[in-house]
Amino acid sequence: MAFDATPGELPVLLVHGFASTAEATWRSSGWVRVLEEAGRGAITPDLRGHGRSDKPHRTADYAPRQLAADLVAVLDTLELDRVDVIGYSMGSRVVAALARLAPERVRRLVLGGAGPLELFETWDQGAVARYVVSGDRPADPTIAAVLGPAITAGADREALLACVRGVAGCTLDVPAGIPQLFVAGGADPIPVGVTALAAKRGAQYLELPGRTHLNALTSHDFQQASLQFLA
Repeated sequence: MAFDATPGELPVLLVHGFASTAEATWRSSGWVRVLEEAGRGAITPDLRGHGRSDKPHRTADYAPRQLAADLVAVLDTLELDRVDVIGYSMGSRVVAALARLAPERVRRLVLGGAGPLELFETWDQGAVARYVVSGDRPADPTIAAVLGPAITAGADREALLACVRGVAGCTLDVPAGIPQLFVAGGADPIPVGVTALAAKRGAQYLELPGRTHLNALTSHDFQQASLQFLA
């Protein structure tokens, strides 16, 4: 696991989404700078299969519990007992798995860009494999939209495929007692149903009008609401 840690009080663990990196998700979008300006530290790992981290090819290596265990290992390395956590997209599912695996390590949780329906579970896994391995255009346009840019950028194809298979069906279930804030772009179809999910849990919810799955991350409202929630 590759990760960076910036100094500051009450460090926040930031977990990126599928086919992305900590650099692209959290630094380029200004999150690390915003946390630094607020006096908060930032921990930014690259999930396995992504960025500078190792890229195994077995589906079992991307089980939610395994991805969560990687985050526990990062916290152990930094000797941090308990942190605030922000996840985005697939990262929200990984941090939810972290909260299930080690609830005592999570103080508050921000879940961005994710809803009750897990995207990979809706995909035809055969079509995914054919597209990743052979480039056969899938009937479902979201498969190419999500995987295409990563493949073009030179991502490890077998690692991408293993990650899709391992994470498929991963829930957003979080143990009771951990405060949660859900955030989603108003023009983002991926977190469909998140409003009802937040209401069912009695959790806070912020909708970002007009924001898509990609540009929600740069929203000043998203960043400031997260800081206030984690204060």
